Amino acid sequence: MKILQSTLLLLFVPLTKPAPPTQQNSRIIFDYGTDNVEEILPTQDYKDQYLDGKNIKERESIIVPDEKSLHLQKDESLTSLPSKKENDEMPTCLLCVCLSGSVYCEEVDIDVVPPLPKESAYLYARFNKIKKLTAKDFAEIPNLRRLDFTGNLIEDIEDSTFSKLSLLEELTLAENQLLKLPVLPPKLILFNAKYNKIKSRGIKANTFKKLSNLSFLYLDHNALESVPLNLPESLRVIHLQFNNITSVTDDTFCKANDTHYIRSLVEEIRLEGNPIILGKHPNSFICLKILPVGSYI
Repeated sequence: MKILQSTLLLLFVPLTKPAPPTQQNSRIIFDYGTDNVEEILPTQDYKDQYLDGKNIKERESIIVPDEKSLHLQKDESLTSLPSKKENDEMPTCLLCVCLSGSVYCEEVDIDVVPPLPKESAYLYARFNKIKKLTAKDFAEIPNLRRLDFTGNLIEDIEDSTFSKLSLLEELTLAENQLLKLPVLPPKLILFNAKYNKIKSRGIKANTFKKLSNLSFLYLDHNALESVPLNLPESLRVIHLQFNNITSVTDDTFCKANDTHYIRSLVEEIRLEGNPIILGKHPNSFICLKILPVGSYI
């Protein structure tokens, strides 16, 4: 009888394993009356997987390029370099102001003429430190119409500097250190070289002879001992004041052998500040519509 009871007890013992303990904070259910609010909180395993996955993504985002990719990047950077033309023009237009064919390089302390864009028509390089002008400065800029180098330190200009500038109409070299003049372009309308150190021997006899368009000539405040020879008929304004001119002749402005000759275009001649008494040379101005400005005794 006892053996039968023990056998029956063994049969009623549960054969399944006990359930594992419930993980904390995996799910909390709140029961507020009729509403069930369920809040799901991340387990520690989930946190570990999330952080591990994040680290994997960060590691994947840091890609070390191999030698081949570096070579390709190098080649791509080489293809993006500017052309030689852009390289030549860019520095000038960064230092100066380039606008519609005009280049403004004023007060930037340059000591040579900068490379100019080929389409340049006007160059204003006033108040710098340029000491010399050469033919190479304008060799490839044929469209120049106006050059202004006022207030530099120019002492020398090569004779061929302006020889290829067939369109040049205005040339200003005022307030420099010039002792002589170069060959001037044929279509010049205005030439200004006042406030220099130019002497009469620094101007060749035919310097102005063929300048049939020259209307304005400014050579005041120099060291001229005489009026330049062969001044063209086209001149309207002639400024020669404050030089060392001591005399004028009947052929200086007029023609001694032609009493009917009239220089009709002249509107102004200035000779004041020279060691000359204009009243002693009345016939020297007989062809003029107006008398020169100066001392008359």
